[in-house]
Amino acid sequence: MKYNFWFVVGSQFLYGPEVLEIVEGRAREMAEELSRYLPYPLVYKVTAKTNQEITEIVKEANYDDSCAGIITWCHTFSPSKMWINGLVNLQKPYCHFATQYNLEIPNDEIDMDFMNLNQAAHGDREHGFIAARLRTPRKIIAGYWKDAAVHERLGRWMKSAVGAAVSKTMKVMRFGDNMREVAVTEGDKVYAQAKLGWQVNTWATGDLVAEMNAVTEAEIDALMEEYTSKYDIATDNVDAIRYQAREEIAMKKMMDREGCMAFANTFQDLYGMEQLPGLASQHLMSQGYGYGGEGDWKVSAMTAIMKAMGEGGNGASAFMEDYTYHLVAGSEYSLGAHMLEVCPSLAAPSARPRIETHHLGIGMNEKDPARLVFEGKEGNAIVVSLIDMGGRLRLICQDIICVKPIMEMPNLPVARVMWKALPNLTEGVECWITAGGAHHTVLSYDVTAEQMKDWARMMDIEFVHIGKDTTVAELEKELFYNDLAWKLK
Repeated sequence: MKYNFWFVVGSQFLYGPEVLEIVEGRAREMAEELSRYLPYPLVYKVTAKTNQEITEIVKEANYDDSCAGIITWCHTFSPSKMWINGLVNLQKPYCHFATQYNLEIPNDEIDMDFMNLNQAAHGDREHGFIAARLRTPRKIIAGYWKDAAVHERLGRWMKSAVGAAVSKTMKVMRFGDNMREVAVTEGDKVYAQAKLGWQVNTWATGDLVAEMNAVTEAEIDALMEEYTSKYDIATDNVDAIRYQAREEIAMKKMMDREGCMAFANTFQDLYGMEQLPGLASQHLMSQGYGYGGEGDWKVSAMTAIMKAMGEGGNGASAFMEDYTYHLVAGSEYSLGAHMLEVCPSLAAPSARPRIETHHLGIGMNEKDPARLVFEGKEGNAIVVSLIDMGGRLRLICQDIICVKPIMEMPNLPVARVMWKALPNLTEGVECWITAGGAHHTVLSYDVTAEQMKDWARMMDIEFVHIGKDTTVAELEKELFYNDLAWKLK
């Protein structure tokens, strides 16, 4: 889908046709200019002057799949009662852009005509009141429309809105059920579809095996060439790699046929399969599909959504799991990995990922699965967990700093990422556990905590942020008040 955003400018008839012509001309100019810097086109739609115009443009936006959101601005004074019907019925993400056409007050030119035309300071406050009065979810961005910092904030919000659009069409293919007795991978799929738009359904492992049996040797040969072009082959067990290729081709065919953007499986349900998909899952994730281990459909969908939100970055959003800690005083780190399935988009640029085969001492594997092994890249990142609190969803986001692993770990045959958790490891762990954060997360170098907060607002779910200034005591208060607020809501 090629997404765009609609620019709706507020005014009224009071100022006469000449002013309205100027407003429209400037609005078109701004949309065209901003589109040069934003990740998605900003399309001028209308200078709205009546309740009917606003209501009609909202109806059009709601039913246009390519419209990912609406950005409003009031060049002149736009009486807010005319916005009520439109805002009440708006189903797309909404950003109130509080700006003005001119950068500065022209000392020699300013007169009442100038004041009547340039009333954004007046109009945006009136427009802002009605959204507050109606409790309309929105993002407010203030600043001069030509400033790079404003472009960056608008662009990040746009990507969150695209994440909302992707969410509304999300389909997750579950191969089998969840890992037995695991609590956090459970959840209310009916509520998730009503709230987030996700369709989460199950296909038997036998369905996948039948699809695998139909894969041709020529199809496997072609994918093997792609593997060779991207990765270093560090095993003599070519048959294991070819088997992973067979799994990947079959899963991709099934997902594409059903319109699924994400998938989940579990090592406890491999009926008829020789290996748990490792390399197969990793390479599918590198193409934008979401994945969740142990049947975790929530993290699977979130991985696909955050990959879409990070489009145009370095592609680094991936399924992750906290595995173990380094608790040496002054050198505290988390080590994230998974048995097989970490997306190569996280790989440090210093060396290509290696395809290796090793015994996997868990699950029903008949043979040693092939997988990509690499170290993760350095940089600021976040880890995100979506959990079902019973009656509502909570999105937990923690800031982290990824580092080059402080040791080589030559006998650990999996992809791995090492990071410093904020505010620090132990307090960060206490905060994460207090909030109920899962052991499965999405790690992203491309998406920010602010964007995840915007996405949560668009989806109308709870958001919890753990950062450099978070304390357990303050978080406990926040969670207590959140519980009260969401129960009242």
